Amino acid sequence: MKFDTFLMVDWSGGNDRGPTPKKDAIWACAARAGQADEPVYLRNRQIAEDWITRFLTDERRAGHRVMAGFDFAFGYPAGFGQTLIGTDDPFAIWDWFEAHVNDGLDSNNRFDLAGEINAMFPGVGPFWFNGLQRDIAHLPRKGLDRRDHGMAEKRMAEVQAKGAFAVWQLAGAGAVGSQVIMGLPMLARLRRRFADELRVWPFESPDAPIAIVEIWPSLIAKAVDATKPATHIKDAHQVLLLARTLSVIPADTLRSLLDVPPNPEGSILGLGQQAMLLQAAIGHPPPLRNDCFAMPRGAHWTPVDSALAHLKQHLSAVTAIETVAIAQAAGRFLAADVTAHRSHPPAPNSAVDGYGFAGPAPEGVNTMPLISGRAAAGQPYPGPIPNGHAIRILTGANLPTGVDTVVLQEDVTATATHIAFHGPLRQGANARKAGEDMTKDQVIMHAQRRLTPADLASITATGVGRVQVHRLLRVGIMSTGDELRDAGQTADAGHIYDANRPMLCAVAAAWGYDVVDLGRAPDDRPVVRTMLTAAAQHCDVIITSGGASAGDEDHMSALLHDTGSLALWRIAMKPGRPLALGLWNDTPVLGLPGNPVAAMVCALIFARPALRILAGGAWQTPQAFTVPAAFSKSKKAGRREYLRARLKDGQATIFASEGSGRVSGLSWATGLVELGDDAQSIGPGDPVRFIPFGSFDI
Repeated sequence: MKFDTFLMVDWSGGNDRGPTPKKDAIWACAARAGQADEPVYLRNRQIAEDWITRFLTDERRAGHRVMAGFDFAFGYPAGFGQTLIGTDDPFAIWDWFEAHVNDGLDSNNRFDLAGEINAMFPGVGPFWFNGLQRDIAHLPRKGLDRRDHGMAEKRMAEVQAKGAFAVWQLAGAGAVGSQVIMGLPMLARLRRRFADELRVWPFESPDAPIAIVEIWPSLIAKAVDATKPATHIKDAHQVLLLARTLSVIPADTLRSLLDVPPNPEGSILGLGQQAMLLQAAIGHPPPLRNDCFAMPRGAHWTPVDSALAHLKQHLSAVTAIETVAIAQAAGRFLAADVTAHRSHPPAPNSAVDGYGFAGPAPEGVNTMPLISGRAAAGQPYPGPIPNGHAIRILTGANLPTGVDTVVLQEDVTATATHIAFHGPLRQGANARKAGEDMTKDQVIMHAQRRLTPADLASITATGVGRVQVHRLLRVGIMSTGDELRDAGQTADAGHIYDANRPMLCAVAAAWGYDVVDLGRAPDDRPVVRTMLTAAAQHCDVIITSGGASAGDEDHMSALLHDTGSLALWRIAMKPGRPLALGLWNDTPVLGLPGNPVAAMVCALIFARPALRILAGGAWQTPQAFTVPAAFSKSKKAGRREYLRARLKDGQATIFASEGSGRVSGLSWATGLVELGDDAQSIGPGDPVRFIPFGSFDI
């Protein structure tokens, strides 16, 4: 059972929400093969129904099969239809609501209609929560006011879905009753509009050009919370994530989700298989697009900034998300914002050892009675301190009631019964306020941040013990070429030792990734193909060196070209002109130049920020410093140059030779001097841009 397009809709029972995107509104999002469109904000039901109708029409004209999910109940508890219209046929119930619901932009009759329906039942209810100021006959404002109406409180689906609300509640936080009343008429019209090709699950077989299903995004709430960017509206993100998740699960898995016996109450897609949905949603990010590396047509020489901007725009995280203890979180990229569990400090406390009292203290000698006992960290004083009295208090101790100021013990003359000190002393001196560092429920770390040891201290101080992080990125490093030999092997004049692989492995390890040494690939295309296929099975990204150009022996470029994903970038830079980028079995491959100096420079400039994105981090530009030059150089316009350099007496000196074959210059240098794309003539003392290797995290 295969669908081409998955459309998920978060419905609303309220009135027009205005032109600005808001939560608790109607949001729709479509996804295809793991690629989700931008969520669409639909301000009212009239606009939404028109948009959905046009969307389904366009998809069918394109020959696409569509699964459309709506987040409200498709039915009521058994027996509701019998009382309402004499049958539990769900489609007859839909038609009844379509005939009786009056829906305008600013008002509708859902509360009055619920009261009319309640009047058909014995007792009081089942609908409740009148959301209007005026009273409505037969519609109680409180659920406890209902009685003897004879209906089950929840459908079987709501019973199984922990936390799901009953269809009877019309208003209040989490209520879905109004969504159902205002949504069923729309479904009835869609069913009639696409009568020949639309089927409704689970009342009918979903094996149709358009399948309508009931969804509940809260089934993947943990994944939504873990992946939602801070700037996104939750309703928008959850339809995006659910659409994308359903679009990537295998056809047989989707078939198992739909394998539910027909029943007049309806059901929720994925009910009972939340763990699988969560794994699909949070454990397997969507694959990169096959054309993610493709530059616009006509691009011949690519400026460095254009190449970097392209990577920043088109790459995304490829690593799974997991929850780990703080002790295992260092160096990992956060997959979700971290919120403080409690304030830090949790209570007002003393910043010094001294004596606490209610301040301020006036100028001159201040004498106060000293009460017995003390306040110490972890040993708070149990009672209040009388006004005008002082108490012995130690650093970190909670301020007792009646204390807001602390005088340093070095400034105090103390006896067993009194203290004396010279004022003035302002109120609040030497005291910390509760939450002055971090407050409860404050976002203290944002997603995409790589956690440092200092971050672990901040997080732990607020009581957070576990965080959601991306799994370590697995980076495979491969060298190519028959001319290569490993250090320690016998090599004749036609061979060179493979300097790139140990260098790049060490660089990737310094960046905190899980490095996989893939060895050396010969100039044999079938062998390279086999090695790439094996590497793609256990690596998140593959970095190769050599074979990245378009020559006869550039097998890496040729193989990527055969996949249709190759982008051979001729970067306008020195050193390191050719970059081959592509996907091998959905695994990104970065082909660096074979020259060690060019390979290193390209790794620092391009691979470093790209790997951060793939690992779940944020794009990062290395910090540079403007320093005077201690050299002379002229360069032509049209390409950027990176010179191996070091600082001496605050000035940038460059390696004696610019030749990229001089690998020893990498060891000599402590950073790179970056010369811009324009023509330049540099003399001693002129300002230049110096990027220390430390800014590249090596």
